[in-house]
Amino acid sequence: MISLIPFGLSLLSGTLLFLSFPRFEFFPLAWIALIPLLFAIQHQSTSRSFLLGWLTGLIYFFGTVSWVTISMHHYGKLSWDISYLLMVVLVSYLASFVGLFAALLRWTMRRLGSPSVAPFLWVTIELARGHLLTGFPWVSLGYSQYRFLPFIQIADITSIYGISFALVLANVALYRLIQSGFKKQIAWRYPLGTSLILLLIFSYGFIRLSQPIRDDKTLDVAVIQGNISQDRKWDKAFQDETVQIYKRLSLDIFNEFRPALVVWPESATPFFFQTETQYQDEVIRLAKESPFYLLFGSPAFETNEAGQGYLFNSAYLISPTTEAIPRYDKIHLVPFGEYVPLKFLLFFVSKIVEGVGDFIPGQEATVMEAAGLKVGTVICYEVIFPELVRRFVKRGAVVMTTITNDAWFGNSAAPDQHFSMVVFRAIENRIPFARAANTGISGFINSHGKIIKKTPLFVETALAERLNVRSEETFYTAYGDLFAIACAIITFALMMSAKRRTDAHRPAASP
Repeated sequence: MISLIPFGLSLLSGTLLFLSFPRFEFFPLAWIALIPLLFAIQHQSTSRSFLLGWLTGLIYFFGTVSWVTISMHHYGKLSWDISYLLMVVLVSYLASFVGLFAALLRWTMRRLGSPSVAPFLWVTIELARGHLLTGFPWVSLGYSQYRFLPFIQIADITSIYGISFALVLANVALYRLIQSGFKKQIAWRYPLGTSLILLLIFSYGFIRLSQPIRDDKTLDVAVIQGNISQDRKWDKAFQDETVQIYKRLSLDIFNEFRPALVVWPESATPFFFQTETQYQDEVIRLAKESPFYLLFGSPAFETNEAGQGYLFNSAYLISPTTEAIPRYDKIHLVPFGEYVPLKFLLFFVSKIVEGVGDFIPGQEATVMEAAGLKVGTVICYEVIFPELVRRFVKRGAVVMTTITNDAWFGNSAAPDQHFSMVVFRAIENRIPFARAANTGISGFINSHGKIIKKTPLFVETALAERLNVRSEETFYTAYGDLFAIACAIITFALMMSAKRRTDAHRPAASP
């Protein structure tokens, strides 16, 4: 008879994992969440371990990303049945990464007799999830700790991967202590080593937080949250009303705080700024007469010599003193949201969300200048990719902005999860962030990852803040995902060692 205990332990791990993230935010649970899974697989075959890990992942991702059904049903016009079916497909795919972790960990443990590979393996698999099929690094384990500032400062060296590594390390240490009954002297070696590593991480964090942020250069920024409902956003009848809402909020915050830069959200102007001359003149006049620099999102297009048009999801920056209007075209598009991948194979699939058409990606991390300072901007989904934000900072950005439209997600955990990831982009590069979101959450995060101000969801509002610009280059900015790559190399080396040990104990073939 098959014991149900391992399956119960797997489901418990998945539950603890998703409870660690917004909106539940019981982030200490992430420090113990993998222990039940480790016990579940300790006497299982590799294939059974995959199944148990997959079940953990199924609960983990169902609890954190089931909000995709809102986009698919309300805005993609799919039935609830189809929306839930597609959500199950997505969650099953993401769960397979946890299944792979469990299977490879069990395979290695049986040969090396130790789960020491676990933190390296987890990071390797998160790295793969962040890049395969354009990547989807949403709710990586380390993101659960976004409020635990002393612990996450190490991200300026390791990126988000170092936080995930430390959490898995702690889980394994506690698992080994419990497994040994706290008795065997040898069982304490790993926990003591883990404690030393965590002590170093926290010491580094407290040192970094104790260092004041340089304030010799600042930029006064305002973010505008228009709270335009998604079903009205692309309705031509409401174009003028939308522009007037953003103008009014911008003038109100400017008259009160005099910001040098005002930031509107993604697609704040739901028309082609290039060609809608009536609204184009009105927006330009707003920036020049106030005066302030105005950064805003708008669709853009270009045509080739054959007359074929190409659409971009873009951000423009209007200067109050010059006629030049630089533009950044979004590089990392949302699959099935802004384009259909492999369209020659998936010709029967339409985009999930409404909009002006299929977009193509931009090619350049364009850094624009406002009030004499270089400003980078990433659009919506792009902010979840550490390596992409790093490109803007490498090109000289000293302040980062992110503009988004999270109205697609409704009143779900997605806006909170999306906002929480910006904390790590700020720490990784020691750069402040201003975030403007159509329906929220908008706000400001300093270079320590501290959330200075944030708005509630679904309110029409504006915020202003003086941001201290980036004044140093971090290890992560200089060298990128070196830590994660090192983890992948160590994982490969340990698995090769395990294979050689298996081969050495395999009986020789008879002559």
